Amino acid sequence: MKPKVVVVMPAYNAGRTLRMTYEELPKDTVSAVILVDDGSTDETLQIARELKLEVFVHNRNYGYGANQKTCYAEAVKAGADIVVMVHPDYQYDPRLVPQIVEPITKGEADVVFGSRLKQGTALQQGMPWWKYVSNRFLTWVENRTFGLELSEFHTGYRAFRREVLESVNYSINSDGFIFDQEIVAQLVAARFRIAEIAVPTRYFPEASSASFTASVVYGLKILALTSRFMMYKWKLIPGRQFISLRARYTKMDMKSV
Repeated sequence: MKPKVVVVMPAYNAGRTLRMTYEELPKDTVSAVILVDDGSTDETLQIARELKLEVFVHNRNYGYGANQKTCYAEAVKAGADIVVMVHPDYQYDPRLVPQIVEPITKGEADVVFGSRLKQGTALQQGMPWWKYVSNRFLTWVENRTFGLELSEFHTGYRAFRREVLESVNYSINSDGFIFDQEIVAQLVAARFRIAEIAVPTRYFPEASSASFTASVVYGLKILALTSRFMMYKWKLIPGRQFISLRARYTKMDMKSV
């Protein structure tokens, strides 16, 4: 039976690129598209409704992490078997949805990342040098912390098996950009299988890109997260954030027997 693939788009002022992104989605693979607007002040909502997307609206700009929380919750409610996050800023190639879900449909992975650094060089694609260097360093730190060998952790192109989103407690994560790495820590703690595919990336004025200052703050938060994860791993702190919902329910059931 063909899985229900739901694409979620966390949108904030994506009016210039939303239509291009949507039109290149492979409709034979994608069953539904959900857009969550995080308080945009441009034409994002109008265009989303013209495209007849399923739209959910935040009454103000709560943040990238908060947007993802709504995206995943609504996709699970919609009966998704696989949830794919596609940024509507047209930076990641929407045509690669079939490739990013393939390891999940084949039973080879629970989560798949679209990596800008798996093949070729992101520098040639336009990634700023300082962002490339920091990405390499932080990826090295995270691989050491999580015991993985991924080429990149800082991608916004991700696919999740439904059961993953039902298991990890992403609702208590940050509403900011560090959400992306907090959910990775939760995936590792729950021992979900993570795979990656190579994806080309576009860098142009309309594509969203964090400033140097914001990137520095983001990097410091990642280092704090990895330190906290290691303390949880060494059983120095409780680490409630890293315990899956299913594991928590199992413990509760055992206590009630």
